[in-house]
Amino acid sequence: MPFTLVIGGARSGKSSLAVRLASGDALPVTFVATAQAGDNDMAERIDRHRAERPSHWSTIEEPTDLRRAIDHSGNSFVIVDCITMWVANLIFGDRSDDEIREKACDLAARLAERAAPAVVISNEVGMSIHPETELGRRYRDLLGWVNSDFAAVAERSLLMVAGRATVLHDPIDLLTSKDVPA
Repeated sequence: MPFTLVIGGARSGKSSLAVRLASGDALPVTFVATAQAGDNDMAERIDRHRAERPSHWSTIEEPTDLRRAIDHSGNSFVIVDCITMWVANLIFGDRSDDEIREKACDLAARLAERAAPAVVISNEVGMSIHPETELGRRYRDLLGWVNSDFAAVAERSLLMVAGRATVLHDPIDLLTSKDVPA
């Protein structure tokens, strides 16, 4: 299981699945957290996530430089939670969309070349309401592109809904496979 993308809506079971996968592996685990506690609600959410993880896992709190965090994780099972916050952090760090996508492609390639497994978590935000602001639309569109960039490189991509997973397939592979019913 070298590199898996787990995507879904809020409270769909993404992080819980990643914790379960890593807990079942014999390797040490490095949890890379991208969230920052900007208010009390976010601080409480971060505390809940910390409490869900085994205390012997290593944690790297890194809001923007995920490549460095991955490179410092050694040969451990890596969980990146989450790309959703990472993209927001980069946007608020005045990074251009092109620069963010370049960083995403670089990070996905780095994760794919690692020998140890990695689970990358992201939210699917393109299925909800149309954002009212220009910034909201930029974020939704950019995160959709970044999620696609990760999915294109991941060995496996899962969509989580209500604690259940659906395997995501490349549509061209599905359409050109003789095994798919007409």
